[in-house]
Amino acid sequence: MTTDERTEFLSGGLRPLACDACGTKVLVKKNSPQHTSIQWTTTSASCPVLAGSDSPALLDTCERLSATIARAALAGELGG
Repeated sequence: MTTDERTEFLSGGLRPLACDACGTKVLVKKNSPQHTSIQWTTTSASCPVLAGSDSPALLDTCERLSATIARAALAGELGG
């Protein structure tokens, strides 16, 4: 795999999105209705839900961010 192919695989199609609840910014790619890729642009501690968790490493996202992603996907904000 070339460097360009690796970069495209890892970051191709990612769109910026801010959580409707707290404004935390992430990059999101909706691969299918069941599969979503999320890349944090800051530490997950910028999310008040994850920052307040005793075990944030066990959580991949918070319900508020998930709801924002679902809304954005339905509105066509995440592309293809």
